[in-house]
Amino acid sequence: MGRCMTNQTIAFTKEDPWRVFRIMAEFVDSFEVLSQVGPAVTIFGSARTLPTDPYYEATVTIAGELARNHLAVITGGGPGIMAAANRGAAKVKGKSVGLNIELPFEQKGNRYANIPLRFHYFFSRKVCFVKYSVAFVYMPGGFGTLDEFFEVLTLVQTQRIPRFPLILFGRDYWGGLVRWMKTVLEKNKNISPGDLDLFVMTDDPQEVVERILIYMKQVGPPVETPHGLG
Repeated sequence: MGRCMTNQTIAFTKEDPWRVFRIMAEFVDSFEVLSQVGPAVTIFGSARTLPTDPYYEATVTIAGELARNHLAVITGGGPGIMAAANRGAAKVKGKSVGLNIELPFEQKGNRYANIPLRFHYFFSRKVCFVKYSVAFVYMPGGFGTLDEFFEVLTLVQTQRIPRFPLILFGRDYWGGLVRWMKTVLEKNKNISPGDLDLFVMTDDPQEVVERILIYMKQVGPPVETPHGLG
């Protein structure tokens, strides 16, 4: 009998009902921590960017300035641009949040996140990026960065979340994508007029910070549940 129950228990932990509890645990743990962080800016970008890359240094600068202005910095918690952002915030003793994801390759937690969290599920991690951020900065990156950009852009376009600042950093990197959106998506009316105004591009770290600070002054301090993901 005991043996049978043990086998049932093992089977249960591999089925969907058990996954529900694991998902709940990720949300409970992360919500409890992040709800105490205060207004934050999420910085996305490639895990493969080296410290010698100019975009790495620009990320350190942006994150440091945001932290000096009492904004927490949230990243995916890994290497590359994520490490640069966490490094910039930690360097000025700011809140440096890393939402790390368990991956079979590439992703390892960086040592600069002074508020680290680990996730098993991409979707619960994504919720936390959006729920606790008041602005989003997109440094050059790959599929993951593109995924986060278009997901947040869609949430803003469909008014599921407020019109937070969405900033693409690096005109040389992002310019081709934006031109394609204009000449293909907009021209063929697959997006509405004005949708391309929902984000901006820049090469200036100071402009990134200024745009976010101006937005914060306009909207005031965030309430406990600032948008539609609450």
